[in-house]
Parts: sequence; structure tokens; C-alpha cells
Amino acid sequence: MRSLPEADPGLPDIRSPLRYLWWNARRQGRQLLGGIGFATLWWLVQSLVPAVLGKGIDAVTAKDTRALLAWSGVLLVLGLLQAFSGIMRHRFAVYNWLAAAYRTVQLTTRQAAKLGATLPKRLSTGEVVSVGNSDIAHIGSSMDILLRGTGAIVAIVTVTVILISTSLPLGLLVLVGVPVMAGAVAPLLKPLHRRQHRQRDLTGDLSTRSADIVAGLRVLRGIGGERVFAERYREESQRARHAGVAVARVESLLEGAQILLPGLLIALVTGLGASFAVSGQISVGQLVAFYTYAVFLIGPMRTLTEAADKLTKGHVAARRVVRILSIEPEVTGGDGASAGGVLRDSYSGVTVQPGRLTALAASTPEDAAAIADRLGRYSEGDVTFGAADLATLPIDETRARILVADNGARLFTGPLRDELDVRGGASSERVRQALHAACAEDIVEALPDGLDAEVAEAGREFSGGQQQRLRLARALITDPEVLILVEPTSAVDAHSEARIAHRLAEARAGKTTLICTTSPLVLDRTDHVFYVEDGRVRAEGAHRDLLATAPAYAATVTRGED
Repeated sequence: MRSLPEADPGLPDIRSPLRYLWWNARRQGRQLLGGIGFATLWWLVQSLVPAVLGKGIDAVTAKDTRALLAWSGVLLVLGLLQAFSGIMRHRFAVYNWLAAAYRTVQLTTRQAAKLGATLPKRLSTGEVVSVGNSDIAHIGSSMDILLRGTGAIVAIVTVTVILISTSLPLGLLVLVGVPVMAGAVAPLLKPLHRRQHRQRDLTGDLSTRSADIVAGLRVLRGIGGERVFAERYREESQRARHAGVAVARVESLLEGAQILLPGLLIALVTGLGASFAVSGQISVGQLVAFYTYAVFLIGPMRTLTEAADKLTKGHVAARRVVRILSIEPEVTGGDGASAGGVLRDSYSGVTVQPGRLTALAASTPEDAAAIADRLGRYSEGDVTFGAADLATLPIDETRARILVADNGARLFTGPLRDELDVRGGASSERVRQALHAACAEDIVEALPDGLDAEVAEAGREFSGGQQQRLRLARALITDPEVLILVEPTSAVDAHSEARIAHRLAEARAGKTTLICTTSPLVLDRTDHVFYVEDGRVRAEGAHRDLLATAPAYAATVTRGED
């Protein structure tokens, strides 16, 4: 049994949901076939037990001790086979479930990383959360149910053959009764899936609403809108609850039908079989076998209903996963090459010289962020890197050589050292120097386990200023060829900001760096400053020279103070 997850999930077939599911099945074909084999053996052994039990009862009736011992031995062997095949079936079922689920997680995570800022523009937070919460499980279940579903079909066919060969009327009753019951339950599946789809959409919308509220809670409290949004959330929550109740109603009918209909079949088989036994057409052992078969068939028939439900859910889930995997990033790369050099945004006129610490001060933060996105190839733009057009470089190479570090970056769960050294391989001295440059040593020293401490989700145990300093340390540890920092000190106090400005200039000495900021403490430490207004460079030079010669720049960086 191979370990999970696989190192490489492969390239999925996303032409349709069915093709995606079939691609998953082929990726784990050997394990799937092995599981189907054990599941078939498991069901097949169970389907033979009633016949052997009937033979044993007939041996008791005939007082044939040797036959009784023989059939008892057969029953023991069947029991051992059932135990073994059941264990193996379960192992393969768990593996196939996890393999399909993990593979989908890997693919969607890889796609999310590839899409970057494109993903939230195309899909809501709730939609993405729902894929992670439920759709991945449904895809795993669609692989798992193939094992028991295939075995259930074999078991039903086997039982039907045994019954027909023993008694044609009883065999035909079971042969006709099984599809009739399946057909009677089928009409409940469509409304169930329709209601499940509605519940899923409402839950996704609710997740989006809650994420928006949490993200903007401070603003909502500031403007007095907390109660209004809480009421809207309450209303949406009730709609989701009512949708869940509607799903439960249909599920309860389905569960009841799965008990009632097989029960009617058992009653018919038992009644007819009893009359045959009284008339001498079948033996007492055969009557017991028929009754046991009628009871046994409840399992395979419920499995077929479960298979129809899970395969339908898997198809719906695959449609949503395919939708994510089909989204193309807004920006792509080519197969060009660049030896590096000057990084220039033609539209704004911002030119980042190699080996220098450059600053970009914009009259509005949006202009600075837009330029940083173009220089980092996160949005389209006429940008050159050395003699090459940045758009012609492979996107992976661009990401490796040019790092844009802004305040939208997150800390993830895991050891702090791993969250800072994201590429791995950084020496302890390099980590120490980066923490020193970002004035983040005190953060690490305050943690009981230091760099080995576990970071909570989104780094929520750290304050805004602490998170910003840790993000800066992470960017410095990465040590890219070109580093673009967007407002790296906006959340720290003036004393810390002055130290960071001094240490940052030393840490990036001789390396290509662009800092988007309007902080005079940081600007005073840079080699060259561009002042941008309305998206274009209006002035450039040393910080102190611009204070004296560019009134608009002075007003921007001093916040209009004399």
C-alpha cells in the first residue's frame, strides 16, 4: 500500500466532471481494482452463507452428522474468508477515499497558488470553503462506493441465480422485486440532490458573509454597522438552517423507504416460501435460506441506493472542482530569458536600478500597489527586466527572481522557522540576520519554544505590528534578486520604524530593492526616490532634495504638516 499523499498529483482531465472522476479512478486504478476484488469477495462470501446454512439445517433434519460437520466446516471457512476480505476491503476503501480526496486537495491548492489574486476575483470565499469542506469528501466517497457498489451487484446476481435454481417462482420474485424497489426509491434522489445543492449554496454564501464580517469587524464597529450585519447574518443563517431541514426531510423519507420496501419483499418471500415448504416443494433448510436471503438482500440494495447518491454527489462536486481547475490566471509567462538588470515600468516611469535601494512614494496608496503588481507580474503591464520584456519570462522564474511582499501576505500554521524560511535551506545565521533587520528578535525571544514554536492559523497570536515584522523577516530570508516591499512599516511605532529603516538599508546593501512607502524615516535611508501622482512619476531624486523642490511630494510624506 503506497503512502499518501502522492508527491505529484499529475495533470487532471478537466474537460468534464465525469472525465475528472474517470481520471481519478485511472490514477489509482490498481488500488481501485484491488478494492473491488476484495469487496466482491466479501459480498460473495456473505451471499453463500444462507445457502450453506440451509444445507446444514437439512442435514440436521436428515440426522446426517457427517454432512452437518462438512457444512459447518464450510461455514467456518466462509466466516474466515469474510473476516479477511472485509478487513482488506476496508483498507482499500480508506486508501481510495483518501487518495482521491488528497489528490483533489493537492490540485485545488496548486491551482489556488497558481491563480493568486485571480481566484478571489472569480470565486467567492464561501465557494472555495465549500469545495474544501464538502466537495473533496464527496469525490473521495465516489471512489470508495465503487468498491461496495460493484460487489453488491455481484452479490445480487449470485443470490438471484441461487434462488432461481432452487425455486423459479421465488427467484423471479426476488429478481423482479429488487429493481422495483430501486425504482421506487429513485424518485427521491432528484429532490434530495436539488435540496442539497441549495443548502450547499446557502452555506457557501453564509461562509462568505462571515468571512467579510470578521475581516471588517473593526470598521463595522467604528461606523455602528455591527448590529445591521449581525442581523443579516442571522437571516442568512436561518435560511441555511431551513434548507438543512428540507434536506433532512427527504433523507428521512429515503431512509424509511429503504427499510419499508425491503421489508415488504422479505414478507412476500417468507410467506410464499412457507407455503412452498408446507406443500413440500422446498425443504425446511431451503425455506430458512430464502428468508435469510431476503434479509441479506437489504444490504446490497441499500448499497446500490447509497452508490447512486454518492456518485451523483461526486459528479456535482467534480463539476465545482473542475470549475476551479479551469480558471486561467490573469497573467501568464512565456519561454524567454533575462540576465537581469534594470526593472522598469513604462507606464509610470518607475525605474529600479540594480544594486540600489529605491523608494516609491505615491500620492495615493493604490497607485503604489498597482505599480508593484505590474513590476512583480501580478497584473498586465509594459515592464522590462534588463533587455527582456517581463511578460516573456516563465512565470515561475519571475516569482523566484522578483518578490513582492505586501501586507496581504499571511502567516500559516506550522513551526515559526518553517513559516519564515519558506524555501528551506536558510542557515541559522541568515535567519538571525533577517530577524535583526526586521526588529523581530523580541517576538521570537518571547515565545517559549522560540523558532520552534507553532504558529496559529493566520498568525492570530501576534499583533498587527508583530505580523508585519515577521513578514518582513520572511521576505529578507528569501533573499530574492529583486525585492519589492509595499508599506513594510505601516503598523509599527516610530522608534521601531527608524531602526528597521536603518537595518533594512544595511541588509539590502548592493541588492536591488524597491520600497513603496511615504514614511520619511524610511525614505531618508534610500538611494533614490520616485514620487508618483495619478499613476505617473512627477519627480525623482534624493528624499531631502525632493522635500525642498517638490511641494506635492513634501505634502504627501509629511501629511501636510509644516
